[in-house]
Amino acid sequence: MKIEIWSDVMCPFCYIGKKHLEQALAQLSFASEIELVWKSYQLNPNYHNTEGEDLYSYLSRSKGMSLAQVKQMTTQVVAMGQAAGIVLRFDTNIPANSFDAHRLLHLAAKFGKQNDAEELLFYAHFTEGKDVAKHEVLLDLGVQIGLDRQLVNTMLQSDEQADALRYDIYEAQQLGIRAVPFFLINKKYALSGAQPVAAFVDALKQSYQEWSAEKNRSMLKNMNLNDANSCEGDSCIF
Repeated sequence: MKIEIWSDVMCPFCYIGKKHLEQALAQLSFASEIELVWKSYQLNPNYHNTEGEDLYSYLSRSKGMSLAQVKQMTTQVVAMGQAAGIVLRFDTNIPANSFDAHRLLHLAAKFGKQNDAEELLFYAHFTEGKDVAKHEVLLDLGVQIGLDRQLVNTMLQSDEQADALRYDIYEAQQLGIRAVPFFLINKKYALSGAQPVAAFVDALKQSYQEWSAEKNRSMLKNMNLNDANSCEGDSCIF
């Protein structure tokens, strides 16, 4: 069973949603049968990294809010993060264009390391206060998940994985996705936002039941069901 997740590393609710999903999966006996696929989405694709600009100033400027309003807003999100088991340090958070971070995610996917890369990018951005637009930061993160440093550097110095990123965004547009996180289960059921753990559990249970039934029906269709000699109950004649 596949769950496709449109997300941006700049989005704290995507980090919280990731943790809620993981906590839900920990409660499910069939979690090992679920494949997570992270899809790219950029909340502000035109953002240009500004030296010295902190998150509070960026949000104040972009949303037309006072610094006091911004800090109050982020305080509430910090509390949500704590409840999910993560630390969101907005006071040291560095706004960044996430284009290259998404390219790293697509490279990591080729080696089965995408979920690891997603976690490290979130942690680096929200907890460690690193600038995830900087190539040296992305290089270090790539190495941490087991990728070859030169391989990551070659990707960053080219336009490799850019088409994959843009296709994810195109898919999001086709699906009408306007906010993240967005979870698409088997291309059939959708959950939007950092849903509570219980909501993920319920949705995954229902989806898994339907997916299992469909898989079993498909297996039967693929079998050769032509009549042949058989026994049924006590009516078997040798």
